[in-house]
Amino acid sequence: MNPWLLAAIIAAVVIVVVIKRMIGEPVNAKDLFITPAILTGIGILSLVKKTDLTGADLTWVITGAVLGVALGALRGATIQLSDKGGVLWQRYTGRTFLTLIGALAVTAGFNVLAVKMGMHENARPLQLSIGVSFLGESLMVGWRGMASGIPFAPARTR
Repeated sequence: MNPWLLAAIIAAVVIVVVIKRMIGEPVNAKDLFITPAILTGIGILSLVKKTDLTGADLTWVITGAVLGVALGALRGATIQLSDKGGVLWQRYTGRTFLTLIGALAVTAGFNVLAVKMGMHENARPLQLSIGVSFLGESLMVGWRGMASGIPFAPARTR
């Protein structure tokens, strides 16, 4: 697939997810984890296809993925969860966006350090970074939702 087309599709998906969460949406397990799983899968697939990765590249990628999950979980802790119509709803808040800006700064610093320490520039798939970040967020929202006792929304039928 054309890399620009893939980037455009991923950007569109991320924009739609963020807009839906700004407005507020019911939380169901399928929707919570499908986007992170797809983006992470695409990122891993692009890594598998690379033939010039070194051990240092993989170490930095794995470390960056762990950092991404942690920063996503931190962002997930700022999301407003509420009971609406007897089911769990989520909504991004101002703190969520402040956390996102801070996370982007930390990630940028990490990436600069990784390259200065020998990681190849092309060893950092953006899809993986976005996917693991959303995965961390989803894990935190899922955990908080379960702890709240509010039932998750049923999966939508299409």
